[in-house]
Amino acid sequence: MSALRLARAATGRDGIIKFAGCYHGHSDGLLVRAGSGAMTHGVPDSPGVPKSVGDLTRVAVFNDAESVNRLCDSNVAAVIVEPVAGNMGVVPPDPQFLEDLRSITHERGALLVFDEVMTGFRLGPAGYQSLTDVRPDLTTLGKIIGGGLPLAAYGGRADLMDQISPAGPVYQAGTLSGNPLAVAAGMATLDLLEGEEPYERLEHASAYLEEGLKDALGTRPGCVQRVGSMLTLFFGPGSVRNFEDAMTCDTERFGRFFSALIEEGIWIPPSQFEAWFVSLAHTREDLDATISAAGRALHAID
Repeated sequence: MSALRLARAATGRDGIIKFAGCYHGHSDGLLVRAGSGAMTHGVPDSPGVPKSVGDLTRVAVFNDAESVNRLCDSNVAAVIVEPVAGNMGVVPPDPQFLEDLRSITHERGALLVFDEVMTGFRLGPAGYQSLTDVRPDLTTLGKIIGGGLPLAAYGGRADLMDQISPAGPVYQAGTLSGNPLAVAAGMATLDLLEGEEPYERLEHASAYLEEGLKDALGTRPGCVQRVGSMLTLFFGPGSVRNFEDAMTCDTERFGRFFSALIEEGIWIPPSQFEAWFVSLAHTREDLDATISAAGRALHAID
């Protein structure tokens, strides 16, 4: 919400482009074809959002730069995107997708905003953008930077951030801004993540779980998609590149799989469209137990 307010102030424009199936918080203008829980419950838009606000948001297709090219005109202030979609299940960007977004927004005078609430620190110490060499104008962060406590942040180019109050005219405030407990927890988490070793451990563990789930799935319709320590087991499609692909998933089958795993003592996210997160706390025994339980659960629902 705050990053987009800044983008509108900096560009003098009102329009926003987001992607179907991507979720960026529950501010009015972003609850348009949102992902995550909205998809699970079959209500991608929320009552209570004024039409005049919703009309300012244009919806593009993830992994389809041409859909952005068609929508991005002189009234668009920003394009906001999860660099790795995690709210319609884990959907990685096509190799050229983010580079194309950078080119289009630069050419049209719009800002590019990366929502790294999921990917920031989870996929690397500098977020997913450090793995692509694509630099957004603004980045939003949350959840993980508070070490599990309520905290969020946004940042970007100095000329943009200098427009934020009190240095500039764009208003910014928050009850939890700079909360000492959350900041201390976040700093402690960053100390623990220092160096390459934690991310090497995460990658190794996540790849192990991915291969185990693929083996368990076997020839059943579906796929496992992973980026770093984020992954999703999709039921139905052989691959998922966007919201439309995700909507072809067999959610009823996922529901039975979820319940069967609960019976096995394994708790996964309760939605086909949520990402699974591998943690440094997960041991090889935990991963083996998850893979074995998934195999039994898949067999039980066949």
